Amino acid sequence: MRRILPIVLSAFLTCAAGAQTGTCSCGSNPPERPAPRSLHPYAGAPDDLRPYAKFQKPYYEHYNDLIEYNGAARDIPDPDLKTLDEIRIGFLAPLYDHPDQALGHRMLNGAELAVDEANAAGGYCGKPFRIITHNDYDNWQNSRLATQGPDKDSAIWGSASNDAVKMIYDDKVWAMFGSISGESTHIALRLTLKAETPLINSASTDPTIPETIIPWYFTDLQDDRVQGYTLARHIYTDLGLKRVALLRVNDRYGRFGVIKFRDASRRLGHPVAIEQKFFPGDTDFRHQLGVINDTGVDAIVLWTDQGPAAEILKEMRELGMKQRVFGSHRTVGDELIKAAGPAAEGFEAVYPYDPSQRTQKWLEFNARFEAQYHEKPDHFAALAYDAMQVLLQSICRAGLNRGRIRDVLTGVTEYDGVTGHMVFDPNCKNISPLFLGTVRDGKITYRRITMEKVQAYAKVGEDGVEYYGPATTPLSNSPEIKIAVFGPGAERAIALPETVNAVQKLETSGRHYTLVAVPSHVAWGKASTGLVNAVYQEGVVGVIALDRNAAHLAEQIGSKAFVPVIAISSDRMLTTTNVPWIFRLPEGTPLEKALNVFVEAASASGADRAKIRAYLASGDTIAGVSFTPTGDAR
Repeated sequence: MRRILPIVLSAFLTCAAGAQTGTCSCGSNPPERPAPRSLHPYAGAPDDLRPYAKFQKPYYEHYNDLIEYNGAARDIPDPDLKTLDEIRIGFLAPLYDHPDQALGHRMLNGAELAVDEANAAGGYCGKPFRIITHNDYDNWQNSRLATQGPDKDSAIWGSASNDAVKMIYDDKVWAMFGSISGESTHIALRLTLKAETPLINSASTDPTIPETIIPWYFTDLQDDRVQGYTLARHIYTDLGLKRVALLRVNDRYGRFGVIKFRDASRRLGHPVAIEQKFFPGDTDFRHQLGVINDTGVDAIVLWTDQGPAAEILKEMRELGMKQRVFGSHRTVGDELIKAAGPAAEGFEAVYPYDPSQRTQKWLEFNARFEAQYHEKPDHFAALAYDAMQVLLQSICRAGLNRGRIRDVLTGVTEYDGVTGHMVFDPNCKNISPLFLGTVRDGKITYRRITMEKVQAYAKVGEDGVEYYGPATTPLSNSPEIKIAVFGPGAERAIALPETVNAVQKLETSGRHYTLVAVPSHVAWGKASTGLVNAVYQEGVVGVIALDRNAAHLAEQIGSKAFVPVIAISSDRMLTTTNVPWIFRLPEGTPLEKALNVFVEAASASGADRAKIRAYLASGDTIAGVSFTPTGDAR
């Protein structure tokens, strides 16, 4: 697959430099037409979840190939930059007079942060990018909501089309961004056929939007097909549940959202037992829950937002209902925990990325966002930031030509954003595997989950492993802390000037650190004896293994002696063995970096091996490194 990110970023950096010198390379190297590509089956769906997979293969399958654009937009000359004061991007989202306006503002904040950063780097050849906002009115207004306030000029379907037309022909934007609602996004997408203007999305999960064979759409949020299939796999295949109820909000998000889950349930041999719905704004769900409870279901799937989901969970507890509860991506988050309290315990929902990740890119984005907006970014904000970054980079690469901007966007096959790694199918939508958020002890933990059927008879190393053995005690009260370095050339490694300097810098707070060299390039019996002596006689608090072979031997001794091991190796088999004492840094990591990780863990935990292991396994950033539940460095 072709990556676009390095090319586009270099274009941005050149623009920033060009803004200072009066020259700019934006648009000077326009892209070729995107290379044809295909994906079979559509959206990467497993065979047992595909339509008609048990019957005759259709003579033609749609949506597998890249959509071509053969119009004339590429041939329109770029405008004279001297005639432009700013580079405009249209933004359509619920910003006021709408039940989703809080989500719309978070989405706008994420997009604005990306624009602010691009402008600080020079914008487009010195011209600032600017977001032109338009409000997306509530297309599902009902009489109850209409009587709660003054009657606004909302033409329902017409409002979205009117604002989209204004963006293109009055505001003269180079691309459109939005919206959350599937119906408004559909309307704007139809307009792109006439106006030939790219439409970027980060918040609508309506799976029918990219199934229009319209070549101007790009989205970085996994749609309801991926969400529904993934939930069905987890519920029916992984957990073995059989009778499931659906409880959804009665708007387009709820109505379209559950379709793919219903389809997947039927294909897996467990048609949805019952489906209940409620109106937006409802706060009492006891009637629907009573009907569901009477059917004797094993589980309930919610397709709504965090507020209603929290109330449903509380009312289930009041009614004594014990069914397991699952949800779509909009049901899980801090609001749910705060509103539902203990009633949320055990709730599971799919999510587009891991918000608990400790990568530097994610942490720095969070810090910048919180500094500017005084709140944590949710997925409406974070995905809008990533999508806007892709758009801004594409504009800088393509120049001010809508057809070429579309070409760059369509050529994106992979992208590494602040939310993580994304993969885009030929319909320009993100199909990366989702994460499963689970509420445990009042906190949400996340792990990767896919729609694939696991063929193995057992899971090994997928979710990490806990240590439940006997408690350990500090090795001694001595201020000296010893760490074993095990591997070929261990003596030479600890004598290197950079290693010696690293140890000297650690001589703080009265602690003295000693490295115990244990060579491994000798007979295995001698090597293992040397490591055993270091663990049991020298009293090392941990082991740093310098290569794959040393790491495998250290892992075996570590699991017996309850001593943590940090391996410097590319061998992923080390962390798939369900041994809780092994942690892995990438091959080529300097010894002094591994040493700093161990020392920071030991400083926080004392000379207690189990506490050091627990600190390393906590997921917190330690000397610039954090480890996944399996022990791999993020």
